[in-house]
Amino acid sequence: MSLRRRASLAGLVLMMAGAGAIHLKKPELYTPMVPRMLGHAEFWVFWSGISEMVAGVLLVIPKSRRWGAILTMAILVAVLPANVQMAIDGGRPGGGWFAGSTLMLWLRLPVQPFLVYWAWGFAKQKPQEFEAITAP
Repeated sequence: MSLRRRASLAGLVLMMAGAGAIHLKKPELYTPMVPRMLGHAEFWVFWSGISEMVAGVLLVIPKSRRWGAILTMAILVAVLPANVQMAIDGGRPGGGWFAGSTLMLWLRLPVQPFLVYWAWGFAKQKPQEFEAITAP
């Protein structure tokens, strides 16, 4: 695997595992984002955090990397309504330059397809190709 590809994978792993860890450590940051029609915000935040961490672990393991990328894409699509909800709500007071800025929250929405495409780069490879690119 090229250095560029390894760096890309590391970035995706860190994004997913890091987001998952923050969901579990500071769920109060995310509960306001859960669309009200879903209810039970704590439930959704907890399981989205677990799912993100699982995706990060699956991405690290060559034989499960494809499934990790597929799970990552599914998560990114599934959390889009929460991102829209946060933008509609106008952010959170004291949320800093990002979570407190309505403009930044709306600008984040078009980034989501690029994140899905990033994960797709690892999902489209077949498992035997992972073995080939990880061998010395």
